[in-house]
Amino acid sequence: MNEANDLLKAFVWLIPFIPMLAALIIAVGFISGKNRGEAGEKQTTLIANGAALLSLVIVLAIDLHALVIGVPGQIQVAQWFSSGDYQVNLSFYLDSFALVMMTLVAVISVLMIRFSVNYMHREAGYQRFFMILSLFMGAMLLIVMAGNVVLTFTGWELAGVSSYLLIAYVYDRPIAVQNATRVFITNRIGDAGFIIAIFLSFHLLNTLEWSEIMQTKDSLTPLGSNILAAAFLLAAIAKSAQIPFAPWISRALEGPTPSSAIFYGSLMVHAGVYLMIRLQPVLEQSPVIMNIMAFIGLLTALYGFFSNLVQTDVKSNLIFSTTAQVGLMFFSCGMGWFELASWHLVLHAIWRAYQFLHAPAIMHLMDRNTRPVKALLNKQSWLYTASLQRFWLDPIADWILVRPIKRIAHDTERFDEKVINRIVGLPEQTTAITSIADWEQQKSNSLSSAHHKQQVSRAHGMAGKLMEKLADMLFWFEEHLVLKSGGEGLLKLLNIIGHYLLQVEALLSQPRYLILIIMATFVVII
Repeated sequence: MNEANDLLKAFVWLIPFIPMLAALIIAVGFISGKNRGEAGEKQTTLIANGAALLSLVIVLAIDLHALVIGVPGQIQVAQWFSSGDYQVNLSFYLDSFALVMMTLVAVISVLMIRFSVNYMHREAGYQRFFMILSLFMGAMLLIVMAGNVVLTFTGWELAGVSSYLLIAYVYDRPIAVQNATRVFITNRIGDAGFIIAIFLSFHLLNTLEWSEIMQTKDSLTPLGSNILAAAFLLAAIAKSAQIPFAPWISRALEGPTPSSAIFYGSLMVHAGVYLMIRLQPVLEQSPVIMNIMAFIGLLTALYGFFSNLVQTDVKSNLIFSTTAQVGLMFFSCGMGWFELASWHLVLHAIWRAYQFLHAPAIMHLMDRNTRPVKALLNKQSWLYTASLQRFWLDPIADWILVRPIKRIAHDTERFDEKVINRIVGLPEQTTAITSIADWEQQKSNSLSSAHHKQQVSRAHGMAGKLMEKLADMLFWFEEHLVLKSGGEGLLKLLNIIGHYLLQVEALLSQPRYLILIIMATFVVII
């Protein structure tokens, strides 16, 4: 028994490591010029296929071990990191569900790599594609077999990076790069939730190991369990494209068909569901979070169902169907049907991988005419429009998040050019004018009316009108009470000091900075 455990400890870490090593070897070969072009495809194929098959063989050997001797459970290979009270182990948790998921990931990855050999033949970036695919295989294996939260997060991030690189596979197409960036940033929101969950796991439970987290049923307060479950839920719904993050998965279809199949049809899209099933003991202590998860899953299932009805191409049809199915898995977890969600996950991953790989052939067999509108949508024109617009989730996200952040970035750039550059003695780079000083120039007629209309940005809304009134009052105060009673020296000094202060005021006068002030207040309180 001890010999078997020692053997497991010696080989189990190789399962995710071998594909990652293959990715490194392919990358080094490409950089050194040894496997470039069509002549290097054979070498690249041999390395990628060989690594995937070797990992699968080790997984099957562990499955055989589990059938004959028993499920291995927690395996600690070595200590990865230690600093004070913080310790992270290189450990793996191989329970029955993890073994099933390891086998699923390894088998689908082997089939996908083999399929891609012919599909990607003579494609520019052939070596890059297989390097990323190998990296992704290692990352997914690490997610499903990691023994602690930090190791899971490592695989989580590597899978996200692989996703970004394959969406932007054709990097000379602006839409591909834009979609990849959008997907990457959206997933970073979920990653923030995962990082918070890692901190809470150590702070509340004093452990990072999955085996110990799942046995801490009585050591969490209701508040602690709700916060921990909510942080993990945020990570899961972002990775699995649940509402409000659902739109990113349709953008991810810019990548080649094999990557769409393995990432968004088969494996990575289910990572969030896997995380929720793994956290079953924690979630069962958080009925509020389970209710929220069930609601999000049901809402996403409806979103995917109705959006799917108006799609006119195969891949979009499949991806919205996937979104609906994954939403049902989250609904099952929220209702406490974790075993049902597990079966649903495995069967759906197999079926959807087949459908995505078969999609190019289906296009040659299908009727080229656009399918008729469903009777349900035909009777409800508002529902048809909403489905066609994908319920406006992308524009809503732009309005709530993207536009304010762009404005803040613009204001930060202006602050750097107007204030910081002057302080360090660099010349200004822009001539944009939006401050009280500009308003004073208008009042003193130092700028022509026509020119000023092009330069001054007039305020809008109640907050903007209040700032204009304040600018008028300050101008009158400065003109009648300060400047007329002082000399040229005072005027010069006030101009120097006032210039910098007014630049700061120009930025802080924007109403959207109220959000930043509120966030800062919460940080100080916490």
